[in-house]
Amino acid sequence: MRNATPRSVPNWLGPTTIVLAIIVIGAIIFLSTSFYIVDQTEEAVVTRFGKYLTTNGPGMHYKLPFGIDKQYQVKTKVVQTEQFGFRTVKAGVSTIYSDQKFPDESTMLTGDLNIVDVEWIIQYRIVDPRAWLFNVKDRTDTIRDVSRSVINMLVGDRAILDVIGSQRTTIEVEAIQIMNDTFKQYGLGIEVIAVKLQNIVPPEGVQTAFEDVNKAIQDMNRLINEGKEVYNKEIPKAQGEADKILQIAQGYAAERVNVARGDVARFNAVYEEYRKAPDITRRRLYYEMVENVFKDESGTTLIDRRFLNFLPMMNLDNSKPSTGNTQGGR
Repeated sequence: MRNATPRSVPNWLGPTTIVLAIIVIGAIIFLSTSFYIVDQTEEAVVTRFGKYLTTNGPGMHYKLPFGIDKQYQVKTKVVQTEQFGFRTVKAGVSTIYSDQKFPDESTMLTGDLNIVDVEWIIQYRIVDPRAWLFNVKDRTDTIRDVSRSVINMLVGDRAILDVIGSQRTTIEVEAIQIMNDTFKQYGLGIEVIAVKLQNIVPPEGVQTAFEDVNKAIQDMNRLINEGKEVYNKEIPKAQGEADKILQIAQGYAAERVNVARGDVARFNAVYEEYRKAPDITRRRLYYEMVENVFKDESGTTLIDRRFLNFLPMMNLDNSKPSTGNTQGGR
């Protein structure tokens, strides 16, 4: 016959043990659902019964247990990146990119009706974790759609050569401003800190021809710059020489005018004295003229007008030897 007597319960598995086990399990659940740690790169958004309660920074924090309060930790100090037109397989010193193409993202129409492939990235940071969690449902899709719309608009307003060349920086700066304004209107809670255009090339079928045209344009710009360099070197030099000659001429003219004015003033002064005493003034002028003519002579001999009589003059200046110069008397 089968023994129907129930087995005996172990001594240690009594009501007290079961109660203690329940208490321990409850304590573990209480502690695990009451405390949480926020990393230095994060902020924690806390909800109570699904309604927003508060936002906490890094450190250990307490919340009501058993699912009454829930925390959502958001990386607010980490710069996040979205790539368009390409994908990175492995980042590092030697970055590996995917061979897959994304023409739906990169192919655009420029303002002069040319097709161009544009690859770019955006970098953003979450500045409002509450808005990031609750205001927009498809956050990543929204970021990518807005970014594609803005870049397409900016590229479509410019010629292909401007997009490839001089307007790259302008497009990046304007894209940051427009994206931030749009995300602020959506209440997405992020801030775009950088937009970087990567490869900008024409479609594969016309790349060779486009490169030839681009090379010709670069050669043209190089020759223009070389011509401007020669111009800037020679023109200022010629202008300086012209200014120098002009200044010399102006100085010479001023000198001649001043000398002429001085001569006129001196003549007028002499003429005024001459009018007062003509004979005396005439004699004085004659003596001054004779003195000026013979001021460097060391010996003098007087003769009459017909060269008949000679009257040598004694040389009283012993420092200068007598010369045989002869002067005519009146």
